[in-house]
Amino acid sequence: MRTFAAATLLFLAGSSIVNAAEPAKAATPSGDASVRQLLDRLEYKYDVDEEGDFRLTFGLDEKDDGRSQLVFVRSPVETYGAHQVREIWSPAYLATSDEFPAKVANRLLEASHESKLGSWAKQGRYAVFVVKLRADATAAELDDAVEAALRSADEMEQELTPGKDEF
Repeated sequence: MRTFAAATLLFLAGSSIVNAAEPAKAATPSGDASVRQLLDRLEYKYDVDEEGDFRLTFGLDEKDDGRSQLVFVRSPVETYGAHQVREIWSPAYLATSDEFPAKVANRLLEASHESKLGSWAKQGRYAVFVVKLRADATAAELDDAVEAALRSADEMEQELTPGKDEF
């Protein structure tokens, strides 16, 4: 039995199953050209930050009292095995310390379960809604992902910080 266990561990150590996740490819300061092309086709206004990510700010419906929402379309492509994905982020909450209050963390977990596209993640002191999209997604797929991120994040921001519009 020990021989089988040792052989299995050796197999897994060299297998792509264990080592399938690869670090993101570095972005250029001008951002990924394929993302730029899709955003231009969608006629989105954006700027590119120092990391090469695309920063978009959306004005929401007037009924939302002039609310706006920030969305980032990340330039780096993440790889896991045969999958290549790009992330779309939208922040909704900033904690006062390095840890989220339990009530906030639990609400974000519940919302992740309810979400059809994307989930909540902790980035430092921020709660961000993250959609992972195929790196070669179409303009329509990117548009859906951006919409899901911005609506989910703005709704959560309103729920967790009533009356505020920080993001």
